Amino acid sequence: MARYDVKTLGSDLEDMRDYFRSGKTKDWEWRNAQLKGLLSFLKQNEAQIFQALKDDLGKPQVEAYRDEIGTLVKSVRFAVKELKGWMSSKGAKMPKVALLTSGEVVPEPLGLVLIISSWNFPFGVSLEPLIGAIAAGNTMVLKPSELAPACASVLANVLPTYLDKKGVRIIQGGPEVGEKLLQQKWDKIFFTGSVRVGKLVMAAAVEHLTPVVLELGGKCPAVLDSLAPWPMKVAINRILVSKFGTCGGQACIAVDYVLVEKRLASSLVELIKVLVKDMFGEKPRESNSLTRIISKQHFSRLKSLLNDPEVKASVVYGGSMDEEHLFIEPTIILDPPLNSQIMTEEVFGPLLPIITLEKIEDSINFINARPKPLALYAFTKNQSFSKRILSETSSGSVVFNDANIQYCADTLPFGGIGESGIGSYHGKYSFDTFSHYKAILRRSYFTDFWYRFPPWNYRKLLLFEATYHFDYITLLLVILGLKRSRYRC
Repeated sequence: MARYDVKTLGSDLEDMRDYFRSGKTKDWEWRNAQLKGLLSFLKQNEAQIFQALKDDLGKPQVEAYRDEIGTLVKSVRFAVKELKGWMSSKGAKMPKVALLTSGEVVPEPLGLVLIISSWNFPFGVSLEPLIGAIAAGNTMVLKPSELAPACASVLANVLPTYLDKKGVRIIQGGPEVGEKLLQQKWDKIFFTGSVRVGKLVMAAAVEHLTPVVLELGGKCPAVLDSLAPWPMKVAINRILVSKFGTCGGQACIAVDYVLVEKRLASSLVELIKVLVKDMFGEKPRESNSLTRIISKQHFSRLKSLLNDPEVKASVVYGGSMDEEHLFIEPTIILDPPLNSQIMTEEVFGPLLPIITLEKIEDSINFINARPKPLALYAFTKNQSFSKRILSETSSGSVVFNDANIQYCADTLPFGGIGESGIGSYHGKYSFDTFSHYKAILRRSYFTDFWYRFPPWNYRKLLLFEATYHFDYITLLLVILGLKRSRYRC
């Protein structure tokens, strides 16, 4: 992987600031051309993107298209279609006291922004925020993750041929490059990754009072209510594809654990066994539908979670590993200790704990006793219970009767709350994230409230009171000298 020469960083960024100040990136034509360049990149380099995702993560083509290429094509097309509307100013209704004034809100780009992406969706979490930054008219630097080197290479070496290099720069490198980037002054920093690194990003941003968007993660629960056999099978399939069929569970939105009533546990485990085999066969190691673990370091972390003696004793399905090929079999753990690492840390891998409760309503207290999740998934037909989940829990998003699909909705904000993240994006929310909404007010010279100017007296105080309360009768009486104020100035 080519390393960026950080010695030129200061001058490179100043050139990008100068380019932004030129006003070129504010033009609709420039933004539209860059978005269409992104679209061409995705279409013309599909095979190369597929191969890079296979090299770094072993991602099957179907999964790679579903989660990255296809989602991005959809997002770019949506942005191109809506761009003029997003860019346009919006009139603002002015209060009656603002006599002969007009107001509007104008979106303007922030300036020079930094995007630091993660390795689990190397193209998706790199280009999705980039779409918003371009649409908003910024200049931007993207640093892809060094843990997915093949994907980072495609982004750094191929993508720039489709974009204006003066306005968009891709910088490769490891932690030392990331550290140098964070030392610079930015107009916004957008980070996708772990809570640990997110804290470092936020600490660095404080130096320049730089606003941040942190897309982190956490333990996303799936609440599984009692369902009839067919809906139950549908629900389990959706949970399993979230956990095992989305980057092998290496996704911030993947189901982290399942909450279910104790009386359903036995039948649930048996059904899961059947459905996992339907998806990945009798020998999952030979399946072409499973993503591998990203690195030996992450493999060792997952291995240590599973090697906890009490956790290992709770395994009811799977558990086999192949360190040489970074493979971990889809694994089900029934009621591991709640104080074990697998229940206190985000799993981020193909290990699925199932926690049993006396009654499903207890899931609300269980979730509330832990950090707010990025997503909460609830599989239920009970409307009363659904309303309780919405009103009594807090999470980045709530999805009923499915998992993960909120990520591809351009009309919904995607982001966390509390420890699961700060800020949101996707669709217009991406445009908003990289824009400043400037308030503009225009006032006529024709008339004025004479009592807005000193010297002050009790009469002017009463006039202001009547004005702000829209009490026109009192206002008239005061002007005519027929009403005295209770105030004394």
